[in-house]
This record gives sequence, structure tokens and C-alpha cells, in this order.
Amino acid sequence: MDNQSILSVVKEKAGVWLDSPIDEASKDAIRSMMENNESELIESFYKDLEFGTGGLRGIMGVGTNRMNIYTVGMATQGLCNYLLQQFGDREEISVAVAHDCRNNSPLFAQITAQICIANGIKAYLFNELKPTPELSFAIRELGCQSGVVVTASHNPKEYNGYKVYWDDGGQIINPHDINIIQEVQNIKSIAEVKFDGNKDSIVTLGEEMDALYIDQVVKQSLNPELIEANSDVKIVYTPIHGTGVKMVPRALKALGFKNIYNVPEQDVVDGNFPTVLSPNPEESAALDMALKRADEVGADLVMATDPDADRVGIAVRDDKGKLVLINGNQTAALLTYYLLSQWSEKGKLKGKEYIVKTIVTTELIADMARHYEVPYDDVLTGFKFIADIIKKNEDTMTFIGGGEESYGFMVGDFVRDKDAVTSCSIIAELAAWAKSQGKSVYDILMDIHLKFSFYLESLINVVRKGKSGAEEIQAMMAGFRENPPELINDSRVVWIHDYQKQLSANKITGENKKIDLPVSNVLQFLLEDGSKVSVRPSGTEPKIKFYFSVYEKLESREAYETTRRLLEQKIENMKRDLKLL
Repeated sequence: MDNQSILSVVKEKAGVWLDSPIDEASKDAIRSMMENNESELIESFYKDLEFGTGGLRGIMGVGTNRMNIYTVGMATQGLCNYLLQQFGDREEISVAVAHDCRNNSPLFAQITAQICIANGIKAYLFNELKPTPELSFAIRELGCQSGVVVTASHNPKEYNGYKVYWDDGGQIINPHDINIIQEVQNIKSIAEVKFDGNKDSIVTLGEEMDALYIDQVVKQSLNPELIEANSDVKIVYTPIHGTGVKMVPRALKALGFKNIYNVPEQDVVDGNFPTVLSPNPEESAALDMALKRADEVGADLVMATDPDADRVGIAVRDDKGKLVLINGNQTAALLTYYLLSQWSEKGKLKGKEYIVKTIVTTELIADMARHYEVPYDDVLTGFKFIADIIKKNEDTMTFIGGGEESYGFMVGDFVRDKDAVTSCSIIAELAAWAKSQGKSVYDILMDIHLKFSFYLESLINVVRKGKSGAEEIQAMMAGFRENPPELINDSRVVWIHDYQKQLSANKITGENKKIDLPVSNVLQFLLEDGSKVSVRPSGTEPKIKFYFSVYEKLESREAYETTRRLLEQKIENMKRDLKLL
């Protein structure tokens, strides 16, 4: 379709909105775009904001391709229609609703709760911003059939989002995700949305739920006596303007930690995230102020959570006393090692315990699982798949923990999504455990490298925004499928795992195997030297992701720097061969 044809369709869609029962400010914004900014009009209306397999996420503004009260309303009406179909025989259907710190998040959450009420569905709404994992916990605690959290996680400030959960506390998966998408698509007009729910009928959630959640966080502790003996571990924590501001310090204090330092400027709840370019703990700049604060107070550990407090980034002091950032794979490995080693030492491994990781997360975790003879599952990216494994196993096996490379981890099964509040608590406990041995967290990481192999991972995000960007990302994936590389860093590609085709192909022997995981647009190349390259478009951001994983045996601590440089060079060569440098 040429630009003129697109513009014609867009103007027609914008005209429909102008004739619909939307507020005057929104109509004025549409008229202004039509008269003065056709490119913005196209971006705002060229498609409907997709209700994907987890919900909505997009730039805030007016239009069908934007996050606003009308797109949120249509999504909620579709969700309500589906809940009434699924649970129509119940006396009461209920939904829990939470929101993060972002601009418009409280408004979108309020609208969501009101629409539920208008459809005869009981709505619980948190009294203020709360961590996403607490919403997951509340669903199960209250016996709700669904839940919604208004958040765009760690996206830039112009974004917001809408994540939907099911009655197990996990994000929606097949068939519910597909069925809800269909119901949302069936809403053809804003006029179909029941916006007029009675606000007074909404049930407010507050301190009582907070206390129940914190109580469960504290119960995940494996060594409370070590915390008591080493409670003076110095911790700097920042919520980066987000929902962890109260609950993370509260959890740490409940466990017994005494020296918790904040970053005052970042304790300010603000959806504009004024102190950072991006509120993403995966990006080193987001921790700059916390690192500075840590040096001022001589802290041992730095922790930073993203706006909805489901991801955590950390920094620890190396063998020279310098603060160094720990990436998501390393954090997941540290947490897994601590959990498995302590479960083992305490005789809690009975043969029915297991852990879970995602297919793009470090294979070091798989090595640990094999060492402790604990089964592990590999799942697609997304904690909804970890939650589904827990649901399937909850009557027969015990979930210890699980995580992914993108700074998310879950300890225990009382929450069914990644949980930075609990992760921060166990990371702090790990620091106390290390201190009890005269070690640092960094020393524990070195112990892991020596005990297992030295794994090193790297991630490249190729950002392509807008309509043209989405098309370019599709073309890149098609190119890798049609013309896969044969050699990467002079190592032959042995296996190609195509999760969209659900097929693994051995390029050397010709052997094919079925992949027993849901369909997903992911490609993995496994090399002869044990290296791995994974490629997938992001499901929540306008980017395509390239994951690199390499490893070598670490012979001694003295060989650490030499081995690290060797692994870094491997990754650089792989990136160059894939024309990413």
C-alpha cells in the first residue's frame, strides 16, 4: 500500500474516532494532527494497538495505535466479555487491578476497575502504586479469576502498558490469550465499552495485602540466623522512581537488615523518570546515582529495581574493592547457586524439586542443576511459561526458583511472575551468607566459575521503530531462516532450533527433531565449539535481540582476566560475522 493509500485509510479511521463518544481534548488532538502532522497521524492510526499474548504496550497518546483510556477501555471490555463466558456459572467473578508509577497509570487502572464493575464483575483496586509481583500474589490470595496491572515495565517514559493475568496468578497463556485477543478484536466501537461502573463499588486493597505479601517474602529465607549475625551488610537500594520504593526496603527490614541506604532523588515517584535516560536496570547508566551513593557510604551491595519492581539489577565490590555491575545471567546464576547449594546442605532435596530457566538464559544454570541432580525445564522467554510449568507440577513437585537473563527471577511459587522484591531479599541474604564465610558476593561468583565453567553472555538490541521498523525486523528474521549462517567465528553451525517451525535441524548429520514448546518467532544456532546464538524480535519493544553465549574452563582465579578476554573476543568475532558491528 502506497503512502497516499495509507493516509486515506488513516484519515478514515481518525474520522470514525471524531464521530465517536470521546472527550473534546482527544478530538482536538486528532484535528491538530490531521491539519499539521500527517506523519504523527499515520503512526497514531495506521493500525490498532495490538492486544498481544500478554496484553497491550505502546506509546501514550490519542489514536487506535496508542495507549489511552479508549484503547484500554476496549481491551478491558473484551477481557470482561471473556470472563463472563468462562465463569458465567459462578456467583461472583472478580478481578484485581494494580498500577505502576507511570504517567496515566492510576487513570488507566481506575478505568479498568470501573469497566469491570459496569460488567457485573467485582473489582479490587490497590490504593497506590504496587509492585507487579504483589498483584500476582493478590490474585491467588483473593481467589480472583483474573488480574490486570497497568505498567510498561522498563520501557521509556512515553510508553505505558496493560498486562493480563489468569486465576493462577500467572500471565495469560494459550488458549486464554488467543481467546481474549479475539474478544478484544470483536469490540468494533468505543461505544461498546461500558465505562460507567460505580466507583464506590470498587474494593480497595492496601496495608492488609501488603502485610500478607511481605510475610510470604520473608518465608523464602533459608538462613535467617546468618542474616541476624551479619545484619550490618551495607545495602544501597533504588526503585528508580518506581513501585519498589516502599516494599523492597520493608522486606529487607523485615528480614533483619539494618544498613539500608536509599537514593533520595530516585525515591520520588515520577513517571517522567527525571534522573535517568531509561528506567531500565539492564542499562548501566540507570545505576549511576546508586553507585555514587554506595561509594559515599561504603556499601557492599547495590540493588536497583525497574518501575514495576519485577526486575532487579545489582552491583557488588570486586577483589580490588571497586563496584562492578552484575548482569542478568550472572544474577540468575548467583541466585540459583545459593538456592541449590543451601537446599542441598539442609537436606531439602528429596528428588521432587526442580528449577526453570528460559532458552536464552545462561547454560551455567543447567550445569548447576545437573551437578545437584535437580531437574530443570527450558521454556520460551517470558515468566508466563515458568508459571505454567509451576501450575502443571504444583501437586507433584516443588519449585525452587527460576529466571531469565533479562534481570527477572522468581523464588518459590507464592508469586507466579518475576519478583524483584523477593529477589532483592534473597540477594541480600546471599551477601550475608558470603560475609559469614569471609567472602563477598563477587567471591561467590568466582567460586561458581571455578566449580563449573566460565560462561559469558552478551546481548545486542537492534532498535527499529514504527511501521517501517517492524517490517525491517520481519525481513531480518526471514533472512536468517532462508540463508542461515554456516560458520560463526570459524565454528560450524551444528544445530538450528527454529521455534516458529518447532523444528531442530542438525546441519551436519541431517537429523531433525521436533521442539516440544509453543510456537515462537525465535531462532537459535548451536556451534561446534559449544557457543550459542539466539535471535528473536522483542514482544514488547520495537527491537530485534541477538543473544550470544560462550564458555571456557576457568583453571584458576589468576586466569580470570585472560579467560574473560578470550571469551569477549569470541563474542566480538561472532557479532562481526553476523554483521552486527
